[in-house]
Amino acid sequence: MTAFDDLMVFQRDTQALAEIAGRLGWDQETVMPEAAGPQRAEEMAAIEKVLHARRIDPKVSDWLEAIDAKELTAADAAQIREIKRAQARALKVPVELSTALARVTSAAQGKWAQARAADDFPAFKPVLEEIVDLRREEASALADGGDLYDALLDDYEPGASGGDIQAMFDAMRPRLVNLRDAALGATYQPENVIGTYPAKKQMKLSAKLAHKFGYDLSHGRIDKAVHPFSSGSGLDVRITTRTSAADPFNCFYSTIHEVGHACYEQNVDRAYLLTPIGRGASMGVHESQSRIYENQLGRSRAFTGWLYGQMESRFGYAPASDADAFYGTVNRLEKGYIRTEADEVQYNLHIMLRFDLERRLIAGQLDVADLEEAWNTRFAADFGYEVDRASNGVLQDVHWAVGLFGYFPTYSLGNVYAGCLHDALRADMPELDDKLGQGKATYATAWLGKNVQQHGALFEPGEVIERATGRPVSVEPLLAYLEAKFAEIYRL
Repeated sequence: MTAFDDLMVFQRDTQALAEIAGRLGWDQETVMPEAAGPQRAEEMAAIEKVLHARRIDPKVSDWLEAIDAKELTAADAAQIREIKRAQARALKVPVELSTALARVTSAAQGKWAQARAADDFPAFKPVLEEIVDLRREEASALADGGDLYDALLDDYEPGASGGDIQAMFDAMRPRLVNLRDAALGATYQPENVIGTYPAKKQMKLSAKLAHKFGYDLSHGRIDKAVHPFSSGSGLDVRITTRTSAADPFNCFYSTIHEVGHACYEQNVDRAYLLTPIGRGASMGVHESQSRIYENQLGRSRAFTGWLYGQMESRFGYAPASDADAFYGTVNRLEKGYIRTEADEVQYNLHIMLRFDLERRLIAGQLDVADLEEAWNTRFAADFGYEVDRASNGVLQDVHWAVGLFGYFPTYSLGNVYAGCLHDALRADMPELDDKLGQGKATYATAWLGKNVQQHGALFEPGEVIERATGRPVSVEPLLAYLEAKFAEIYRL
């Protein structure tokens, strides 16, 4: 065997252990006994300690040094790129710090859920302060004197910077705010959804939606959780959703969103299974899949026409006056607090709020003790009404509880990437709406599988989108799509 072969054998065991850690996380959010949290925290810390040791094992450096780059294929070179990236990061972060983060963030999930249920941010504040301190320490180790937030952002979107994200948001905000204000102030307003929808029937329709979008349930499953998520890669990719009797769209579109993530992981070339490139290229590219599944496809006029018929037959009554009205209902702009329930126009405004706050937290410009007040003040300024309780504000998302600082802006990057992909998809498939109108979403998702998903992390994030679309990444396709869509719905 060559040095490259030896390295990849070692790396497959490392990836397998990382998958086990992910499965423990899935278990914790779905079926783990509530009182098991302290033990699970120790289990997660133990696995992280093993993973950290493997990433900095001297044998990895020896193998890397012995490999002749001229003999590598493009895929081999990408594997080496990712291994070096993980090694460089692990060498900078002391094992004691990485295990402490794993332990604290595992335990924090249960504390967050309890605080959220009680609308009690002060109860969660001490553990969040500990997480922020640890992540600042980690960022300092990674940044080499550079920007702390950029060092964390690089974990989720390699090569991106806070400055890049800020410039993107500056370009998007004025047009999004203008569109929101015009729609909310329009004379015509879409209907509200009518009726109530039993949870069991929602879950059955969610399973059908997952299948329609290409999710392979022989390699996955759908469960319920407080916060919907996707977990796993390759042959075992699981999703969760949630139900509300008065709001079935929360369930249906959470499912479709997470199916976008899951299909990405399921559709990576199996030759890359349990290797560093056998996963999504970045969280921004990942979000491009979940967002295009959910929005440009799932909320399209054509697909909602099919969904209208499904709801009418399964629940026994129509959720709106007709299929055309239902399209407006699904896409209705409303005042609301919850990011995951936000319409396409306002969604990125929710992300901008979180981006600014977490950037200030990591920079030491905002203390956790002042976070709830800062959130409420900023929300009122951006949305024009007051936050009524912590679960609708600072406690609504799990991300900070599990230490994911730098993750939030990848949602908006995903929206931008999805806008670019949607343009290219429609150019290649003029008959797309006919297929979506028949519920045949896999006609579109197969295109994404071929042009994005099968490559895994073979290419860097921006290159993935440019190769799929033939154009540089730009905010314009997304903004043009939103302005055209909602001008029609609201008769502007």
